[in-house]
Amino acid sequence: MKIIKRILLLLLIIIGIAIYLNYPKLNIISGYASKSLASNAFIANRSVSSIVKNDNNMPLIKLAEVSLDKNKKTASATVFGLMERKSIYREGLGSVLINDSFDASKMTLKPNRNKVIDTLPYPFGNNTPIDTIFNNIDYPQLNKHITAVFDNSMESKTRSVLVLYKNRIIAEQYIEGFNKNTLILGWSMTKSILATLYGTLEYNGKINVNNRAPVASWQKDERKNITINNLLRMQSGLEWEEDYSKISDVTKMLFLDTDMTKGQEEKKAIAKPGEIWNYSSGISNLLSGILRDQFGTKQEYLDYPYIALIDKIGMHSMLLEADMVGNYVGSSYAWATTRDWAKFGTLYLNKGNWNGEQLFSPQWIDYITKPTAESNGVYGAHFWLNAGGKFPDAPRDMYSANGFQGQRVFIIPSKDLVIVRTGLAGHPDFDTNSFVSNIIKSIN
Repeated sequence: MKIIKRILLLLLIIIGIAIYLNYPKLNIISGYASKSLASNAFIANRSVSSIVKNDNNMPLIKLAEVSLDKNKKTASATVFGLMERKSIYREGLGSVLINDSFDASKMTLKPNRNKVIDTLPYPFGNNTPIDTIFNNIDYPQLNKHITAVFDNSMESKTRSVLVLYKNRIIAEQYIEGFNKNTLILGWSMTKSILATLYGTLEYNGKINVNNRAPVASWQKDERKNITINNLLRMQSGLEWEEDYSKISDVTKMLFLDTDMTKGQEEKKAIAKPGEIWNYSSGISNLLSGILRDQFGTKQEYLDYPYIALIDKIGMHSMLLEADMVGNYVGSSYAWATTRDWAKFGTLYLNKGNWNGEQLFSPQWIDYITKPTAESNGVYGAHFWLNAGGKFPDAPRDMYSANGFQGQRVFIIPSKDLVIVRTGLAGHPDFDTNSFVSNIIKSIN
């Protein structure tokens, strides 16, 4: 009996030490779990059990205990009963992780949407796609390769795949519980949405990406030389740690900050603009703040992404989530159906032209696909590239919007292809090189 007591005491001591050492992390763990639950439940209309079993089933995050209040549109999470974090859903702005200073009564603005009912088939409209058979496509082979990435015995955890060839759907498949109407979080694919807004502003003569970034706090030190181009290319030279495995700049921003546009702004310079490439979600949210300041009112800022891009091309399912003070989280939080993510790729495949209207200059594509120095050919301007041959069996002109856990919108101009893949696992569990190359091999 004494031995059992000693073993139990030792276990309690070990658990106590573990909690003490990881206590600061509990804030991030419960914050992630709470935010994930709220967004998936209230935006994607998914069940608590599915969210806990899948989306929150990650190292450490799965330790959180969660609860949902459908009437109050809130979600809560704790870890071992400690560090409770709460998220709240706001119409038009999505779910947000809140702190004790949050005052819901002050958030009265929401974006105005213009969801026009059209008569065009998908992708240029929202009606039934045209049923097209291409003689140069080996459909059995294509479907075989796509079905393979949904294999339950694999660790790829794919949720959806959609392939558009010459603006026509040639393949579309979903995991059980998901379909063409299910909204999926794009994570950092949101960065490419944000960059495109800058493309629309530049096309209309409202901004020049080669100008210095209009950040007032930088104007009295060396940071004044940072341009918008440096920001879009992740070459600001500013300090930033993008590490999701610990308490870092990015986890503090996403799970602790009230105003997410400020985190990167307040960092010191560690190199001259253009000298280094350092991927930073903080930069994207800083760019969201700079975008906000291009407008006379907050309402204009909230409306602009939908007026200039999202509703313009009929991505009516898309929702951009905002932080506690109402800034779009341009680094991470855009939701849309797989078909609407594919519309975004289609816009780029068609060089910014949508049903005869030019939304951004064709030269914008040259800009965002130009390899950024020091990135080894993998990064352009808020888009990822294959210019350096990272995926050896995929065309070098392939570029993409990339997000955490393998969310992808691939644009391949030389093959007239747009490929969307969403899931819960990225590299190395999901083999992007084989996935893309096998699809291409199916098209003669």
